[in-house]
This record gives sequence, structure tokens and C-alpha cells, in this order.
Amino acid sequence: MMLDPLLAFLIVLIIGIVAGLIYDRFAGPNWLTRQIAGPRGVLTSALVGVAGAFIGFHLVTLTRLAGAHGLLPFLGAAIGAALVLWLWRMIR
Repeated sequence: MMLDPLLAFLIVLIIGIVAGLIYDRFAGPNWLTRQIAGPRGVLTSALVGVAGAFIGFHLVTLTRLAGAHGLLPFLGAAIGAALVLWLWRMIR
């Protein structure tokens, strides 16, 4: 049984947003910077997390590491989001 593409899209989107929010909470800017910059940092972290999640999901799918209904693409989405957020922090 294959997963509906819309459902997969929504799951990857949620994985990316959650990863970005967790990143911003624990590894993002300090309290003072958040007070000055406002909520833009949270939105940016969420968007970068979403981009990383889609990159990870599609890399796992394209390399055919998982079956059509496996959980590995979603694990790849989580790892991709974390990796892109980490790289984004190193560059920034």
C-alpha cells in the first residue's frame, strides 16, 4: 500500500517546521537577539527546516533506499532538515 502523495507532502512539511522550531528554541539566537530581531528568526528557521526536509526526503527517494511505503524517507527528511539547519548555522 502506497502512501498518498499529499499526505507524504504534509508529513515532510510538518517534519521541517518542527525541526526548524526545535532548532530555533535550542540552537538559535540568544534571548536578547530574539527580542531585537523579533519573530523573523523563527520563521526563517522553519523555512530552512522545510527546505532541508524536502531535500532529505527526495534524496532518499531518488536513491531508492526505501520501498514505496517505508519510513526511511521520513527519517531522511528529519536528518536532512537537521543537517541543513546545522549547515545554515555554520554559514551564518
